[in-house]
Amino acid sequence: MIETVASINLNVAESLKIKKNRLMPDFATGHERRICIVSGVYGDELIGQYVCYEVIKRIKENFNCLKGIVDVYPALNPMGLEAKTREIPGSAIEMNGLFPGSKSGVMGEYAAYCIIEDIKGAEFCLDVHGSNMYLHEILQIRMNDDVVDKVMPYARMLNTDMIWIHPSNQVNRGSLSYELNRLGVHTCVTESSYAYKIDQAYCLQLVDGIFCLMKEMDIWGGETIIPREPLITDDNEMHFVNSESSGIFIPNVSVHTYVREGDVIGKVVDVITGSMEELIQAPCEGVISAMREYPAIEEGSLICRIVGSNKNGGGK
Repeated sequence: MIETVASINLNVAESLKIKKNRLMPDFATGHERRICIVSGVYGDELIGQYVCYEVIKRIKENFNCLKGIVDVYPALNPMGLEAKTREIPGSAIEMNGLFPGSKSGVMGEYAAYCIIEDIKGAEFCLDVHGSNMYLHEILQIRMNDDVVDKVMPYARMLNTDMIWIHPSNQVNRGSLSYELNRLGVHTCVTESSYAYKIDQAYCLQLVDGIFCLMKEMDIWGGETIIPREPLITDDNEMHFVNSESSGIFIPNVSVHTYVREGDVIGKVVDVITGSMEELIQAPCEGVISAMREYPAIEEGSLICRIVGSNKNGGGK
C-alpha cells in the first residue's frame, strides 16, 4: 500500500511528496514486528533505489511468506534525486543534518519531522547509502560505538563485507540514524559502491541480507541464504592512504584486494610530461575497503583505506 508520509506545497502549484510502500499480511493481528528500509537522503546515491525495488519485488512474488510489516521509503529527498545533488535543491542544506526536524519548520525541517514521526515505533531501520563520487567502497555497515550492543545483532545478519564502528563523538547529531537510535529505533547505515551508479551485485548481496534479517525477526517465512560473516573493525584498524602529489591516479589493485606492506597500490602520473609523479605503496598489511574512483587528484587526496592491524600504518 502506497502512503504519503509528507506533502509540502511548492511554487507554481507543485508539491513535494515523500512516499512509502507498506507491505503487511492481509490478515494482520496487530502484534507484527516492523522493519523500515529507507534510502535517497542524498540525491547522488542511487544504490538504495534498486535495493528498495528488489525488496518490494521479492515480497510481492512470495507474499504468503510475509509475517510482519515492511515499510520501504525509497526517496527521502526526492528533489535531490531529481536534481542529482546531495543537498535539498535551492537550500544548499543536506537533509541528513535536519533530523528530527520541526513540525513548524521550513520545507526540509518539516519533511524530516514527518519522516521521523512515521518511522517511530519500528523495531529496526536500515538507512541505505552509496559512497560519494570519489571513492568505491565495499559493502559495509557504519555504526556508533554507543549502540553496538543493541544494533550489532541486527547488523550481523545483513550479509555485508564489513562493519565499521565509529566513536560516538564523531557522528553528527541530526543524522537520521543518530536520531532514530536516540528514539529507540535500532538503526544502522550501509555504504557501498560509489555515487551516480547502481552496482547490482552489491544491491543483491544486501537484499539477501535484508531477507535474512527479516527471517530472524520473524517477519519473513521464506527461504534465505546463510549470511556471510562480516569483518568487524574500528578506527584503530582503519588506515588512510593519501597522495603526496597531484595528477591522475592509475590503480594497480581494487577493493577487496589483500595487500602486504610495500605492495604497489597504484601510481600518480603527469599527463603533460608523461612522467610518474608518485608510486603509492601499502603502508601496512590488510584488505582494501575503499579505493579512489575519480582519477583526478591533488596533493592530500584520499587514495584508499586499508583495514589492517598495524596501529602505526596510515593516517587521516
